[in-house]
Amino acid sequence: MKKFSGIFLLFLITGSFAQVTYPVNGVADERSGKCAFIHASLIVRADSVTTNGMLFIEDGLITYAGVATEIPKDAVVYDLKGKYIYPAFIDLDADYGLPKKENPPAARGPQFLNNNTEAVSWNQAITPEFNSNDVFAPDAGSAEQYRMNGFAMVLTSRHDGIMRGTGAFVFTGDERAGEMIALLHASNNLSFNKGSSTQDYPSSEMGVIALLRQTYYDADWYAKGGQAEEKNNALQAINANSKLPSIIQVSDKLQVLRADKVGDEFNIQYIIRGGGDAYQRVDEIKKTGAGLIIPLNFPKTPDVSNPYDAELLTLGDLKHWEMAPANAAMLQYAGIPFAITSSGLENAKDFLPNLRKAVAYGLDKNAALDALTMTPATWIHAETETGSLQKGKYANFFIASGDIFDKNTTIYQEWVKGKPYMVNTWVDDDPRGVYALHIKNKTYGLIIGGRANKPSFDVIKLADTIHAEGSIENGIINLTFFDATEIRLSGWMQDKNFAGTGQIAGTWTDWNAQFANVYADKNNPAKEVKYDVGKVCYPFTAFGWEEAPEQKDILITNATIWTGEKEGVLEHADILLSNGKIMKIGKNISAKNALVIDGTGKYVTAGIIDEHSHIAISNGVNEGTQAVTSEVRIGDVLDCEDINIYRQLSGGVTCSHLLHGSANPIGGQTQLIKLRWGRSPEEMKFAGWPGFIKFALGENVKQSNWGDNNTTRFPQTRMGVEQVYEDAFTRAEAYMAAKKDRTALLRTDLELEALEEILESKRFITCHSYVQSEINMLMHVAQRHGFRVNTFTHILEGYKVADKMVAHGAGGSTFSDWWAYKFEVYEAIPQNAGIMMREGVVVAINSDDAEMGRRLNQEAAKSIKYMGMSEQDAWKMVTINPAKLLHVDDKVGSLKEGKDADVVVWSNDPLSIYAIAEKTIIDGIIYYDRDKEAILRSSNDAERARIIAKMLKAKNNGDEVVPVEGSDQKEYHCDDMFDFVKGNQ
Repeated sequence: MKKFSGIFLLFLITGSFAQVTYPVNGVADERSGKCAFIHASLIVRADSVTTNGMLFIEDGLITYAGVATEIPKDAVVYDLKGKYIYPAFIDLDADYGLPKKENPPAARGPQFLNNNTEAVSWNQAITPEFNSNDVFAPDAGSAEQYRMNGFAMVLTSRHDGIMRGTGAFVFTGDERAGEMIALLHASNNLSFNKGSSTQDYPSSEMGVIALLRQTYYDADWYAKGGQAEEKNNALQAINANSKLPSIIQVSDKLQVLRADKVGDEFNIQYIIRGGGDAYQRVDEIKKTGAGLIIPLNFPKTPDVSNPYDAELLTLGDLKHWEMAPANAAMLQYAGIPFAITSSGLENAKDFLPNLRKAVAYGLDKNAALDALTMTPATWIHAETETGSLQKGKYANFFIASGDIFDKNTTIYQEWVKGKPYMVNTWVDDDPRGVYALHIKNKTYGLIIGGRANKPSFDVIKLADTIHAEGSIENGIINLTFFDATEIRLSGWMQDKNFAGTGQIAGTWTDWNAQFANVYADKNNPAKEVKYDVGKVCYPFTAFGWEEAPEQKDILITNATIWTGEKEGVLEHADILLSNGKIMKIGKNISAKNALVIDGTGKYVTAGIIDEHSHIAISNGVNEGTQAVTSEVRIGDVLDCEDINIYRQLSGGVTCSHLLHGSANPIGGQTQLIKLRWGRSPEEMKFAGWPGFIKFALGENVKQSNWGDNNTTRFPQTRMGVEQVYEDAFTRAEAYMAAKKDRTALLRTDLELEALEEILESKRFITCHSYVQSEINMLMHVAQRHGFRVNTFTHILEGYKVADKMVAHGAGGSTFSDWWAYKFEVYEAIPQNAGIMMREGVVVAINSDDAEMGRRLNQEAAKSIKYMGMSEQDAWKMVTINPAKLLHVDDKVGSLKEGKDADVVVWSNDPLSIYAIAEKTIIDGIIYYDRDKEAILRSSNDAERARIIAKMLKAKNNGDEVVPVEGSDQKEYHCDDMFDFVKGNQ
């Protein structure tokens, strides 16, 4: 029986007879590579382990895996007693063997179209016609890195662009490319990252999502007959590869939800390569039904020795450092299917330690193995070829010294398609153990630990431990330690014992070491380590809740109630909230089992509504790269984790209208939200709201002052802005007319669909505006095309055209006293709001600023000073008036029986600078409670201190630390451009 030490002879005999297209230079080797591995712990698959198992392979395939049976004739036999055979790992997120895409030189000015003039997509980031197999070539260095971590197959695709083309399923061996490709077309690959594209569009995440949507619609049109009008390789490829698994790469848990929403729209169940933070939204992610590909790139330990540096880290940063290793375990417990990838690591050598760390943090070993074998194989429909050690599958496996999840286990060999590759020095007999070391007339204890192929040595003398330097190679041991004098020993292994000669202070002597017991760590490789990782909070930041606040009956008694209705102000009155609605307003109200809030000396109002806000938006507020971007949607990119939600709740705000910026005449679709702190993005959306869109006039729109390299995007003048509107609505009218011909093939155009909704009064306009001439112009355009401008926002010259606004039916949402910050607002006056209201315009006061958003009560009060406005009229400008402008005044904006229970309890007159919002209630749920904020702050401080102490301890224990990098949260304004964070490549 041949010993495994001769394994490299197999490099000469694993070739099998095959018909190949290239000539043989020399003598052909047609041997089958028939091998038998016996006496191994055989992990057939995660849920099937055979001790004293046998594995037979031939022609690169497995012919048998199981218990003792007859060994095939002519097989080379390898006795693996004490060793483990695992199915090789599979990675679904690789760009292995693909050339790096060279970034084209950036354009000096705006680039509107693809520089590639072939029959491809108009957008450079859309390249579904690319096939990875066309350019794949094995890369010896990268392949070796994969093999050292147990990977024999990877799904390789180009990591560049939004629609990236097809991925190829390949082996990590060193044969020719044609022999290393298992599946030419294994997947469609996508991302939320435009990559190296030099094209301006898209410049925001909402633009990426809109482009994905439109491209899918275009592909459908193309398949139904559009190919007769246009030849397009990109659209043809989308349709040709539509049955392949679609894998989309995103960077965080909210993008997981967004990606799945796009997939649902087109009946595509994406496999989603996420970040390492999915554990923060497991409930919502589970509902998607998507499988996740998760990385093991846990955050490095920040050096928080300097307390000022530590202050740069948010509570979310601290908690993620602590909890990220538990990501996989929490997905497993939640029942979310996942595969594990090695991508995203700075150093490939961190993969196995991080995998073991994930297991130590609660991930079941079988689940971990499944996530690296059968799950990825099944997802790309390769489960009959790989993923387990079963007959007929590829001979892809690795041989290890022990349990792969034991930190001391070493991978010796990786077998790829029946061919062996050396990973680490082979050790036939594991030397680790406890020995009685005899030298001359002295006896010591000797502990050989560490790894089988890289052991560590400690000599025990009485109660002292003496570290020894040593090595064991091919059964030869060398050992050096110091006990009063230097002792150097050399010898060899005999069965489980050692013997040889050595020197003590230059004198030769014999020595031996008698085996006494196995190495403790080896004997107990599965020692359970429990980690305290805190709890997930929602949102995953300061002031998040661990248990969701509940809707309950609430009775507020003996308060001053500002109804905002004809009843006006009620003194010493009560208000009952039940089932999320205002149930009753009056005196001496009683309710069983209700939470009673004593309102004595306090004021109760409807929640403030901010008609113009830019909080809670991810990765770009403007898609200003084109003059018309009505296809983009703020609702696609809600950021429910924005701390400004909590801050504005503390200022009594319950609803915010989130607007696209003002970088183009026709911007994106807006989103009205309720500030339901900690809820998911979809749960924040205001149900039953009709939908708005952002238009803009003025300086921001024409971009003529953006520098010499930005003079080509139309419009460049205020006159051109009018022509953009005329052209857009003329095209929309033609589109609507074309729809009436049911026999004609019509391409769904998301840009025109939104404009059609305006023409049909299903979507309403809020328009950024300053100068009276442009305000008049847009009303004239609207009249010519039969629509109405719902709201002019900012409208700082509204006092000049208030009568025309009333005649048109337009409302105004303005600042209280902003002016002189640019030329087009030089004629703004603080009496603007009051004059417009006096003329009959429905007027709101808005923020357009995250900081101002939590002081809108004070902004409303300024019109009392400037115009002598009554308190109740001033208050209406931040409550019922914005509700009317947003067409939700039947639900919110005032205190009336039957309306939503969006209520604020104030400490003082709400218009006073001394007023504090003590409780902010939405749908009968207290989302902000000043009485509990001190407790939250104390809890947050304690959590910070606890985690920072762990970081300091980790540093003291030898963890690698990195400098602290703080992350400022972006706060958007109307004119912010080109700040899209691309995320992971």
